Amino acid sequence: MHDTTALLVELGSVILGLGIIGRFAGRIGLSPIPLYLLAGLAFGEGGLLPLGASEEFTAVGAEIGVILLLLLLGLEYSASELVTSLKTQYPSGAVDFVLNATPGAVAALLLGWGPVGAVALAGVTWISSSGVIAKVLTDLGRLGNRETPVILGVLVIEDLSMAVYLPLLTAMVAGAGLAGGSMALLIALGTVGFVLYLALRHGRLISRAVSSDNPEMLLLVVLGLTVLVAGVAQELQVSAAVGAFLVGIALSGEVAEGARKLLTPLRDLFAAVFFVFFGLSTNPAEIPPVLLPAALLAIVTVFTKIATGWYAARRAGIGSRGRWRAGGTLVARGEFSIVIAGLAVATEPRIGPIATAYVLILVIVGPLTARWTQPVVARIQAWRGRDGSDGGKGSGEVPAARPAPAAPAVREEFASSAD
Repeated sequence: MHDTTALLVELGSVILGLGIIGRFAGRIGLSPIPLYLLAGLAFGEGGLLPLGASEEFTAVGAEIGVILLLLLLGLEYSASELVTSLKTQYPSGAVDFVLNATPGAVAALLLGWGPVGAVALAGVTWISSSGVIAKVLTDLGRLGNRETPVILGVLVIEDLSMAVYLPLLTAMVAGAGLAGGSMALLIALGTVGFVLYLALRHGRLISRAVSSDNPEMLLLVVLGLTVLVAGVAQELQVSAAVGAFLVGIALSGEVAEGARKLLTPLRDLFAAVFFVFFGLSTNPAEIPPVLLPAALLAIVTVFTKIATGWYAARRAGIGSRGRWRAGGTLVARGEFSIVIAGLAVATEPRIGPIATAYVLILVIVGPLTARWTQPVVARIQAWRGRDGSDGGKGSGEVPAARPAPAAPAVREEFASSAD
């Protein structure tokens, strides 16, 4: 078969298959991410039907998928909201990092992976999935709950931390020494600070320059600017994903809203390609040997994430029910964990199978813990003779030192404050 013909047939089959998988996942109420990963495993090296002609094209599509994921994430937040979240939620962010990055780092060192593997696996276990969690909150009708701003605040801290973490990991993967890693970190911090300053002081001017009443022009300008900045960021060892995230932060108002509507379908398409590509690059035969350590790591980090959410909600004065709901909701891992593993797999190939197995477990377990953590705890408390329900209104709770900020992705829904 001619190369171009084979490319078109393979791409058409992959995209059609993704559409069918996505519809099936929606029918059963599951995130499509684990199914995309399984599809990649089925068609990758060692799978049922390896793809050959479209592999290079799929790799480029996967890069675009990461860029669009981070761009859309940045569009959800304004610079002022990020600064507010940093001021109010940084203790919860610190607890989140210590509790959830430590198990990954320790596991990597016990497996003999070395510093790069430890830093990478720490990131895999640290970062929750904003996409999966947002869908779970919507599906469970919890966008108006009192604990939801706390959950989103923790996610904002994690997302912003990626602007520092990803450049550092990129430098380590590239083999940069202490001086190179420090320089990459300084460049990343300087870039983030500069973009936040521009967005805070001149965000309206930037948005006005990009704005257009023509959707086609707006799409071309925002997409072109994002890919250009991502390329420059990659050249500076800051990470293309971080560059795209910063472009999203710099845009605000009607421009951000319009770009979000236009780019969401593209994001969904290329993000699906990214997850499939990660599966393609992982040999299915390598997963069974790492299922046990992946499962143990998943069990440990389920409890550490629940503890993180409980602590963050307690700081905000949320009642017992809301605290457990917050903890259970933060369990899911997904897109960022795969992005991190994808960066490190060239240096530490063993991280690919364990990250795939780990994400597959938690992207399925996450929605279940979001739904059942609080009811299970309530039953245990009742069994032990203590009524742990307080209506979620914070009665008898330690008052919050500061109110939790509402994240922009759901600010319209906070008109109601039902618990």
